[in-house]
Amino acid sequence: MKINRQTRILEIIGKYPITTQDELIEHLKNDGYKVTQSTVSRDIKQLRLTKSLASDGRYRYMVPSSDKKGMQSNFQQLFSTSVVSAVNALNIVVIKTYSGMAQAVCAGIDSMEYNYIVGTLAGDDTFIVICKDEKSAKEYAEEFSKYIR
Repeated sequence: MKINRQTRILEIIGKYPITTQDELIEHLKNDGYKVTQSTVSRDIKQLRLTKSLASDGRYRYMVPSSDKKGMQSNFQQLFSTSVVSAVNALNIVVIKTYSGMAQAVCAGIDSMEYNYIVGTLAGDDTFIVICKDEKSAKEYAEEFSKYIR
């Protein structure tokens, strides 16, 4: 549950200009998460989120650019404990996960800003990664397979 919630937090702050913990809590509650302020505060600390000045002149929660290495490590852990297989088909990588984990892992891939990935689409236990070409899909399938336990 914690991994799913924290992945959703990263999705929310990537999509919306979240300026307060209350706004984040409201988004999480709208998504069905039962959270308290202290839980969200711990999540913010564990995710190493900071408030940074956005282009609109307001401060909002963001993932510090210097923390990309930490995000990569967290993503690898999530991937290795959630994914069953990664196979490419033409320019698409089909990734099978344990039930209920596809959206969390897919969001992790989206947050990593991989080159040559055009987009992703997730279901409950499967998601696809659409690459720019077949060569990239094959390389990503091989890379993702290395993370599987």
